[in-house]
Amino acid sequence: MRQLPRRKVAKRRYGDATNTLRRASRPNEVWSYDFLEARTERGGKLRILTVLDEYTRECLTIHVARSISSRQVIQVLEWLFLLRGAPDYLRSDNGPEFVAYALQQWLQDRHCHTLYITPGSPWENPFIESFNGTFRSDCLDRWLFVNGAEAQIIIEQWWQAYNQRRPHSRLGYLPPAAFAEQVRLSLQPV
Repeated sequence: MRQLPRRKVAKRRYGDATNTLRRASRPNEVWSYDFLEARTERGGKLRILTVLDEYTRECLTIHVARSISSRQVIQVLEWLFLLRGAPDYLRSDNGPEFVAYALQQWLQDRHCHTLYITPGSPWENPFIESFNGTFRSDCLDRWLFVNGAEAQIIIEQWWQAYNQRRPHSRLGYLPPAAFAEQVRLSLQPV
């Protein structure tokens, strides 16, 4: 008996795709988040979650762990939402942690919309990709971490310097934190 070939079924991805690239027009409107990987000196894997405000170019957090589940992504976002309020949109790729049902429901409950880039199109997420490139070349490629705890300390120091002291050409050569403060003051009623 001859078997018929199986049809391939496309995987369903959740959330809105970014048919048009929505640009942030104010702070806290669009955040981007993504993952990077690094290694310890003994070859242990480190997962790194970066979150960026697209308007101010501030890195909101860098979370380092051996692995990061969608549940941990929710914990990081919950902390940021408490500190800064929820953004209108979160932009990411279609990684499993970002399309997980628990995260989708959590974001929906907080009225935060998702913007997913087309698979294989990192240029649709230019701010986090640029930040991650800078982060990799200025920090991750320059350090050999003993373990995750040391990585978190060194990365946190780099993160503070990036936000507080590193000038950004698109922000009039201000560091992201200074630009964010300038915008915040200009939006306050007189």
